[in-house]
Amino acid sequence: MTRPTLRPDLRALDLGATLYVPATRQDLAPLANGDRLPRLRSLIFCTEDAVAADRVDDALDRLADMLARLTPGGPYRFVRVRHPDLLARMLAMANIDRIDGFVLPKITVASLTDYMAALGNDHRFWLMPTLETAEAFDPAEARALRIALSAAEVRHRILALRIGANDLMNLLGIRRSLDRTIYETAIGSTIAMLAGLFRPHGFALTGPVFEGLEHTEVLAREVRQDLDHGLFGKTAVHPSQVPVIEAGYRVTPVELEMAEEILNPVAEPVFSLHGAMCEPATHRAWAEAIQARHKVFGVTWAATDWAGG
Repeated sequence: MTRPTLRPDLRALDLGATLYVPATRQDLAPLANGDRLPRLRSLIFCTEDAVAADRVDDALDRLADMLARLTPGGPYRFVRVRHPDLLARMLAMANIDRIDGFVLPKITVASLTDYMAALGNDHRFWLMPTLETAEAFDPAEARALRIALSAAEVRHRILALRIGANDLMNLLGIRRSLDRTIYETAIGSTIAMLAGLFRPHGFALTGPVFEGLEHTEVLAREVRQDLDHGLFGKTAVHPSQVPVIEAGYRVTPVELEMAEEILNPVAEPVFSLHGAMCEPATHRAWAEAIQARHKVFGVTWAATDWAGG
C-alpha cells in the first residue's frame, strides 16, 4: 500500500533539512526508503541542473527503478523535474504516486501555466515552485507570480516556495565566499523582499543551499538568519549539513516558555518576560512557530538565552 499524497498535515517545517540528490545516482532507493540515512526527513531527486542534458534518460530510468522499490514510510520524497514535458513523462510512470510531490524549477507566470497544464486534474502531489529567475528580482513580477499561485486550482497544491540562490547569483555573475551567509551577499535584500511579498499571504519559503561543506559555523549562522526571515526547510547538499541545519531549528527553553505565555488564553495584553515585552496580539504568529518547531525538532540546551527566534 502506497503512502497518500497531498496530506493536510504536511507542512514546510516538517521537511527539516532537505537533502538534494542528483537523480543519476545508483543508490536512490536506499536513500528514499531511509535505509542509508534513517534520520533524514526529506529529499529531492534532481533531474535539472544536477543532471547533464545527455543523461536525462538515464536519470528517468533510475527514478523508474527507484519507484518500483519504494516502501511505505521513510523521508518525504520529491522529484525536481527539468521542464513541463518531463513532468508529464513522470506522471505516466508506474508507481509515481509513491512520491510526495515535485519541485518546479525556474518558475515564472508563463512556466507555471505550462506545469499546471501538464498536471491537469491530477491533484495527488504537493508542488514546490522555485524562485530563481530574473523575475525574482522584480517586485512587480514576483507579485504577479504570487497572484498566479494564489488561484484556487493552484494554491492548495503548493507546499512551499524554494529560493534558488545559486541561480540568482549566477544571474548577477557572482559566487559567494564561504565565510559569508547568503544574507551578506547581493541577493540578501532579494530574499527579504520575497519574504515580504509571499509570507504575509500564507506561502512558506524554504532556505537556500549553502555550498560550504566544512564551514559549519557559517551554515549555523545562516540557518538563524533564515529563521529571522521566516524561512523553514533548508536545502542540504551533503548529509553532514543535515544535523547542523536541524539543530538550528530547535528552540531554547526560554523561547518555549515565552511562546507558551503569549499563547496563554488568559495572558495580559502586554507583559514582560525575560527582559522582553510580550504582546500576544502581535507576537502570536512567532509563538505558534516556536511551538511548531518544538514539536518537530525539540529543545536545545546549548543556549538558554532568548534569541528572538
